[in-house]
Amino acid sequence: VAGGGLVPGSATLIGGDPGIGKSTLLLQLTCNLAKRGFRAAYISGEESADQVRMRAGRLGLANAAVELGTATNASDIAASMTGPDHPDIVVIDSIQTMFLPSLDSAPGTVSQVRASAQELIRAAKNNRVALLIVGHVTKDGAIAGPRVLEHMVDAVLYFEGDRSHHFRILRGVKNRFGATDEIGVFEMVEAGLAEVPNPSELFLADRRDDVTGAVVFAGIEGSRPVLVEIEALVAPSSLATPRRNVVGWDSSRLAMLTAVLEARCGVPLSGRDIFLNVAGGLKIHETAADLAVAAALISSVTGRPAPKRTVFFGEVALSAELRQVAKSDARLKEAAKLGFDNAVMPRPRKASAKHAKISLSQPPTLADLIDIMGGMN
Repeated sequence: VAGGGLVPGSATLIGGDPGIGKSTLLLQLTCNLAKRGFRAAYISGEESADQVRMRAGRLGLANAAVELGTATNASDIAASMTGPDHPDIVVIDSIQTMFLPSLDSAPGTVSQVRASAQELIRAAKNNRVALLIVGHVTKDGAIAGPRVLEHMVDAVLYFEGDRSHHFRILRGVKNRFGATDEIGVFEMVEAGLAEVPNPSELFLADRRDDVTGAVVFAGIEGSRPVLVEIEALVAPSSLATPRRNVVGWDSSRLAMLTAVLEARCGVPLSGRDIFLNVAGGLKIHETAADLAVAAALISSVTGRPAPKRTVFFGEVALSAELRQVAKSDARLKEAAKLGFDNAVMPRPRKASAKHAKISLSQPPTLADLIDIMGGMN
């Protein structure tokens, strides 16, 4: 997610909901780096040293040679980064607890967060220290504090996921040293956070082929193909304004797609409640999910399951035509690796090589997709 490693002198901001696992992830990171010979320091402004030590004990990392400090004065922390024996990596947990004595405002205010971050980042860059800063988020999901904080750092990572699920997603949204939109998937186990080498298997672990309104979307997260299940439920509504509840996808995109299905293809969706869910708590941002969402809606309306062992991906235009999306080969390879036999996708602009392990259906419009799904009757 960081683009191949932590760069000396870089500043990385990690945001996420309370209790999602930010402190656990960074404590594991510093302990593992310390075992490899790096000098690591963990500065906690929220917990006592005993609390951090207890967490390390639960994770089996109590013997790691990590320098532990509980401080909130940003000037003192910046001074500890100077000198010949400064640490290689420093974790600040969290920036909202830091303050500068020269400012009269309380810790957590906009002026304190901005000034403290500037002091710490300047010291890190001058001494080639890899700085990791934890940032709390607001109820809207944005990092709390001044927006300039995200511009000051070199990389911004979001740690997301539903606390009711046992896995978390680390997503890169800014990175001056590597690609953005990369993701790392971690599973919460007794020993902390463990890397999930194949996220697609995790997202599809509990799915069944005979359920209506459930289809598999072959998506791309950064450079990684990820298969995830999209579930739709269309039900009669007793309300004057039917409900449109969406989890994990863009609600305005769903509104556009339902309008296209009804106006262009005659799918009866007005006057009905629509519930859409991306299984596993993953958030999808690419328009390639249009075709999978349309297939899930059609399956729910008709009451017929989608074709077995089939993946869907493609963008839908307002004319109901299907448009090609990027990295089709990577999506198809991931689907074939997980045992899928068929793929429904738009027709490519140029003739592409046939895939021996997977058969392709390439409908030009949504009306042809309805025929593939078994028609409306």
